[in-house]
Parts: sequence; C-alpha cells; structure tokens
Amino acid sequence: MKMGMRKPSLKKSISARTKGQLTRRIKRTLNPYYGKRGTGWLHPKKKLYNKAYQKTTFSFWDLFK
Repeated sequence: MKMGMRKPSLKKSISARTKGQLTRRIKRTLNPYYGKRGTGWLHPKKKLYNKAYQKTTFSFWDLFK
C-alpha cells in the first residue's frame, strides 16, 4: 500500500479530463446506478482498498489548498 504523495502524471490528468469525461457520461446514460453513492459495496474488497488508499496518500495539488 502506498503512503505519502502520489506522483503526478500529466498524461493521466489530461486523459481524465477528456476521454474520461465522455466515458462517464455514456456510462451514466446506460446504467442508472453508475456513480451513485453507496454502490461501492458491490465490490467490498475494492472499496476497502480505495478507502485506505485515499486516507494514506495525497495529491501534489493538495499542497496548494
């Protein structure tokens, strides 16, 4: 498990703002439960990992907030 600052990636951040945005919009139209709160319990192992990861790491941009 990673701890500390996540390494920033310009390529991934651009991808998330362009292709990712379009992909999420399509998924929302096809699946009414996509992106809703509480649906993480469908995959409990992944939910627990993501929760721990978010608590133990921080973004480069969080330093400026």
